[in-house]
Amino acid sequence: MPGPEAAAGVAGAGNRGAQDSEKRLAVLISGRGSNLKALIDACADGRVNGRIVVVISNRPSAPGLAHAREAGIPQVLIDHRRYPDREAFDRALGDSLASHQPDLVVLAGFMRVLTPGLVRRFENRMVNIHPSLLPDLRGLDTHARALAAGVAHHGASVHFVTTELDSGPVVMQARVPVCPGDTPETLAARVQAAEHRLYPAAVEMICSGRVHAASDNIWCDGQRLERPLLLDPAPETKKSCVGTTSS
Repeated sequence: MPGPEAAAGVAGAGNRGAQDSEKRLAVLISGRGSNLKALIDACADGRVNGRIVVVISNRPSAPGLAHAREAGIPQVLIDHRRYPDREAFDRALGDSLASHQPDLVVLAGFMRVLTPGLVRRFENRMVNIHPSLLPDLRGLDTHARALAAGVAHHGASVHFVTTELDSGPVVMQARVPVCPGDTPETLAARVQAAEHRLYPAAVEMICSGRVHAASDNIWCDGQRLERPLLLDPAPETKKSCVGTTSS
């Protein structure tokens, strides 16, 4: 099996043959949708062999919905405040998702903790991006916590969603250096730039069929991964404290 760097390189490749059918992607957002925009661009230029068939938001004012409108992608609003409890909201969300028949559900800044029922409904077909090198720094405020911990490297992880928060098997990670004088804001900007390359690369690995999840493990090219794939392996050894490298 090719190493992580080779796999990441393939994930960033251009258009595949016409015989490979596009996968149907549903993207969930709550906010600005910068990762949604990265995925829209990657689908448009052939770096992801997929098509975003719907963008769903739980917030009417989510700025990211503008990205979907500009790209001509259908949008659905399911305002969580209109439902009596989390279970009722997730049932409505699940029904809406199912109606669009997605091959993959992509959480891109969707600020809701999902119920086990919804997660199981899309088991092994739902991914999330988290701003840390999982399993480190699960939960919120990861950039401030990384600085407080004094770590040399920070980053982002794409993982399959399971019933335990931020604990699903990790597909791929991107690492960035933590620089002297960093604030949570400067570190967040560096991580976000990496996310915009990482998410399309990981989603393409899944859309291409090279990566899938089963039995709490990630399989790549028919073999179980012992560790997550790494995008741009160890870029900090080449360009310390200058942000992320190009794909």
